[in-house]
Amino acid sequence: MIEINNLSKKYKKIDELFLKKVAAKVLRAEGNKKKIELSIAIVNPEEIKKLNKEYREINKPTDVLSFGEIGGDISEIVICPEEVEKNGEDFKKQLTLVLIHGILHLFRYDHEKTKQEAEKMFQKQEEYLSKIKF
Repeated sequence: MIEINNLSKKYKKIDELFLKKVAAKVLRAEGNKKKIELSIAIVNPEEIKKLNKEYREINKPTDVLSFGEIGGDISEIVICPEEVEKNGEDFKKQLTLVLIHGILHLFRYDHEKTKQEAEKMFQKQEEYLSKIKF
């Protein structure tokens, strides 16, 4: 089950069905056979800044945060569209990219560990992004 909670006042018209389809496609491609519950929250910069400070000790907003892991009790991705908008001109593509990025973190990919891990994760991101029709 993939649930989206859009708590953003500014970005109420995000295509939730599209995001669910992208998430399902990446989950399947990563070989997830278990039934999972994935929650995707769309929040404002103030909220993601609080979460970033609390969980990563970074006192600024970010575009995406992931909590939990696939197969665990809780798998949650938090996205801030205002921050996503800063990533590039094509908002829908950038939003898709951060969603894919967040899901890969739930599968324990970590671009901050080593250069090789970063290359592996970013290669996966681009691979999945290239298969999405916008």
